[in-house]
Amino acid sequence: MNETLVTVVGNVATEPETQVTATGVSVTRFRLATTTRRYDAERGAWTDGPTSFYTVRAWRALAGNIKESVCLGEPLVVQGRLRVRDEEVDGRRFVCAEIDAQSLGHDLSRGVARFTRANSNPPAPRAQSSAPAPPEPAAVP
Repeated sequence: MNETLVTVVGNVATEPETQVTATGVSVTRFRLATTTRRYDAERGAWTDGPTSFYTVRAWRALAGNIKESVCLGEPLVVQGRLRVRDEEVDGRRFVCAEIDAQSLGHDLSRGVARFTRANSNPPAPRAQSSAPAPPEPAAVP
């Protein structure tokens, strides 16, 4: 089966929610909004086009990292597998677009970020040495 891989740039439209499945796997879900912008030559200004919304899901370690790193309204770049489904609820039909995220990060064209590596096994704290501190060097007259 062929998968459709996409990269989508947009803003976080809902606060990320993390849950744990019955098998103990973490999954984080949020909505991503992306709006096209076009230059309107008649008006001499940029205008917003239609907004598309995607449901983004991330699993396992990525889910936990998103929970600690992403907030409502932040600009993101999301890369993952696209799934599009037709749904019907209460007689209304609609299309649902979902991205199973493989990688995700803040859009650095719109701000700055500091990366902190996530460790599954953080290093043990260093033991304090019980040896006395070396003496200060003597002043030369």
